[in-house]
Amino acid sequence: MIRVKILAFFFLYISFVSCDNKQLFDEYKTVAGAWDANEQMTFVLPELDSIEPYNLFINIRNTNAYRYSNLFLISSMHFPNGKIVTDTLEYEMAAPSGKWLGTGFTDTKESKLWYKEKVQFFEKGAYKVQLQHAMRKNGETSGIHSLEGITDVGFRIEYAQNP
Repeated sequence: MIRVKILAFFFLYISFVSCDNKQLFDEYKTVAGAWDANEQMTFVLPELDSIEPYNLFINIRNTNAYRYSNLFLISSMHFPNGKIVTDTLEYEMAAPSGKWLGTGFTDTKESKLWYKEKVQFFEKGAYKVQLQHAMRKNGETSGIHSLEGITDVGFRIEYAQNP
Protein backbone atom coordinates (compact mmCIF):
# COMPACT_ATOMS: atom_id res chain seq x y z
CA MET A 1 0.00 0.00 0.00
CA ILE A 2 2.83 2.40 0.85
CA ARG A 3 4.54 1.59 -2.46
CA VAL A 4 1.39 2.52 -4.36
CA LYS A 5 1.16 5.87 -2.52
CA ILE A 6 4.84 6.60 -3.17
CA LEU A 7 4.45 5.70 -6.83
CA ALA A 8 1.32 7.86 -7.15
CA PHE A 9 3.07 10.78 -5.45
CA PHE A 10 6.05 10.38 -7.78
CA PHE A 11 3.90 10.53 -10.94
CA LEU A 12 1.93 13.49 -9.58
CA TYR A 13 5.17 15.32 -8.75
CA ILE A 14 6.62 14.63 -12.23
CA SER A 15 3.45 15.89 -13.92
CA PHE A 16 3.59 19.18 -11.99
CA VAL A 17 7.33 19.68 -12.49
CA SER A 18 7.18 18.94 -16.21
CA CYS A 19 4.31 21.37 -16.87
CA ASP A 20 5.43 24.53 -18.61
CA ASN A 21 2.50 26.89 -19.04
CA LYS A 22 4.51 29.38 -21.12
CA GLN A 23 5.65 26.88 -23.75
CA LEU A 24 3.70 26.75 -26.97
CA PHE A 25 6.24 25.14 -29.31
CA ASP A 26 9.53 23.39 -28.53
CA GLU A 27 11.26 21.29 -31.17
CA TYR A 28 14.80 19.99 -31.59
CA LYS A 29 16.83 18.80 -34.56
CA THR A 30 19.72 16.45 -33.86
CA VAL A 31 23.09 17.19 -35.39
CA ALA A 32 24.68 14.03 -36.79
CA GLY A 33 28.34 14.11 -35.76
CA ALA A 34 29.14 17.70 -36.73
CA TRP A 35 27.06 20.65 -37.95
CA ASP A 36 27.92 21.28 -41.60
CA ALA A 37 28.10 24.96 -42.60
CA ASN A 38 25.50 24.40 -45.35
CA GLU A 39 23.10 22.42 -43.14
CA GLN A 40 20.02 24.46 -42.28
CA MET A 41 17.86 23.44 -39.36
CA THR A 42 14.28 24.16 -40.40
CA PHE A 43 11.37 24.63 -38.01
CA VAL A 44 7.80 24.97 -39.30
CA LEU A 45 5.86 26.93 -36.72
CA PRO A 46 2.33 26.07 -35.65
CA GLU A 47 -0.49 28.43 -36.51
CA LEU A 48 -0.36 31.21 -33.94
CA ASP A 49 -2.88 33.71 -32.60
CA SER A 50 -2.31 37.07 -34.34
CA ILE A 51 -3.27 39.05 -31.23
CA GLU A 52 -1.01 37.21 -28.77
CA PRO A 53 2.64 38.35 -28.27
CA TYR A 54 5.27 35.59 -28.17
CA ASN A 55 8.89 35.28 -27.09
CA LEU A 56 11.12 33.26 -29.41
CA PHE A 57 14.22 31.32 -28.38
CA ILE A 58 16.96 29.27 -29.99
CA ASN A 59 18.05 26.29 -27.91
CA ILE A 60 21.52 24.83 -28.35
CA ARG A 61 22.90 21.67 -26.77
CA ASN A 62 26.68 21.36 -26.80
CA THR A 63 29.32 19.07 -25.36
CA ASN A 64 32.88 19.71 -24.24
CA ALA A 65 33.91 18.95 -27.84
CA TYR A 66 32.68 22.46 -28.75
CA ARG A 67 35.91 24.47 -28.95
CA TYR A 68 34.61 28.02 -28.96
CA SER A 69 33.31 30.49 -26.37
CA ASN A 70 30.71 31.97 -28.71
CA LEU A 71 28.39 30.91 -31.51
CA PHE A 72 27.47 32.82 -34.66
CA LEU A 73 24.18 31.88 -36.33
CA ILE A 74 22.29 33.05 -39.38
CA SER A 75 18.55 32.96 -38.86
CA SER A 76 15.91 33.37 -41.55
CA MET A 77 12.24 33.81 -40.75
CA HIS A 78 10.04 33.03 -43.75
CA PHE A 79 6.63 34.72 -43.70
CA PRO A 80 3.52 33.31 -45.40
CA ASN A 81 3.54 36.18 -47.95
CA GLY A 82 7.07 35.24 -49.10
CA LYS A 83 8.98 37.90 -47.16
CA ILE A 84 12.19 36.67 -45.50
CA VAL A 85 13.90 38.41 -42.57
CA THR A 86 17.52 37.33 -42.09
CA ASP A 87 19.61 38.08 -39.01
CA THR A 88 23.21 37.34 -38.06
CA LEU A 89 23.33 36.50 -34.37
CA GLU A 90 26.14 36.06 -31.87
CA TYR A 91 25.73 34.27 -28.56
CA GLU A 92 28.18 33.74 -25.71
CA MET A 93 28.43 30.05 -24.89
CA ALA A 94 31.13 30.20 -22.19
CA ALA A 95 32.30 32.61 -19.50
CA PRO A 96 35.81 34.13 -19.77
CA SER A 97 36.95 31.40 -17.35
CA GLY A 98 35.89 28.76 -19.89
CA LYS A 99 32.91 27.51 -17.86
CA TRP A 100 29.88 26.75 -20.03
CA LEU A 101 26.95 29.14 -19.55
CA GLY A 102 24.27 26.54 -20.28
CA THR A 103 22.46 24.31 -17.83
CA GLY A 104 22.91 20.60 -17.23
CA PHE A 105 24.78 18.22 -14.96
CA THR A 106 26.52 16.09 -17.56
CA ASP A 107 29.04 17.03 -20.23
CA THR A 108 26.10 18.21 -22.37
CA LYS A 109 24.94 21.76 -21.67
CA GLU A 110 21.76 23.38 -22.92
CA SER A 111 21.59 27.10 -23.67
CA LYS A 112 18.29 28.93 -24.09
CA LEU A 113 19.15 31.93 -26.26
CA TRP A 114 16.89 34.94 -26.83
CA TYR A 115 15.90 35.35 -30.47
CA LYS A 116 12.99 37.81 -30.56
CA GLU A 117 10.80 39.31 -27.86
CA LYS A 118 7.04 40.04 -27.94
CA VAL A 119 6.58 39.05 -31.58
CA GLN A 120 3.13 38.94 -33.13
CA PHE A 121 2.31 36.82 -36.17
CA PHE A 122 -0.23 38.90 -38.09
CA GLU A 123 -0.25 36.95 -41.36
CA LYS A 124 -2.29 33.79 -41.76
CA GLY A 125 -0.39 30.78 -43.02
CA ALA A 126 2.82 28.89 -42.38
CA TYR A 127 5.86 30.59 -40.86
CA LYS A 128 9.21 28.87 -41.06
CA VAL A 129 12.50 29.53 -39.25
CA GLN A 130 15.83 28.32 -40.64
CA LEU A 131 19.07 28.32 -38.65
CA GLN A 132 22.63 27.63 -39.76
CA HIS A 133 25.96 28.31 -38.12
CA ALA A 134 28.29 31.01 -39.39
CA MET A 135 31.44 30.22 -37.38
CA ARG A 136 34.90 31.36 -38.47
CA LYS A 137 38.29 31.21 -36.79
CA ASN A 138 39.77 34.58 -35.80
CA GLY A 139 41.63 36.18 -38.69
CA GLU A 140 40.31 33.76 -41.30
CA THR A 141 37.77 34.65 -43.97
CA SER A 142 36.64 31.15 -44.83
CA GLY A 143 34.17 29.63 -42.42
CA ILE A 144 34.39 26.48 -40.36
CA HIS A 145 32.91 23.82 -42.60
CA SER A 146 32.23 21.19 -39.95
CA LEU A 147 31.36 22.46 -36.46
CA GLU A 148 31.90 19.84 -33.76
CA GLY A 149 30.36 19.74 -30.29
CA ILE A 150 26.84 20.93 -31.12
CA THR A 151 24.50 17.97 -30.61
CA ASP A 152 21.03 19.54 -31.00
CA VAL A 153 19.51 22.76 -32.29
CA GLY A 154 16.07 23.74 -31.09
CA PHE A 155 13.48 26.43 -31.50
CA ARG A 156 11.02 27.43 -28.79
CA ILE A 157 8.00 29.70 -28.67
CA GLU A 158 6.59 30.91 -25.36
CA TYR A 159 3.68 33.12 -24.51
CA ALA A 160 5.06 36.57 -23.68
CA GLN A 161 2.41 36.77 -20.97
CA ASN A 162 0.89 33.88 -19.04
CA PRO A 163 -2.16 32.62 -20.93
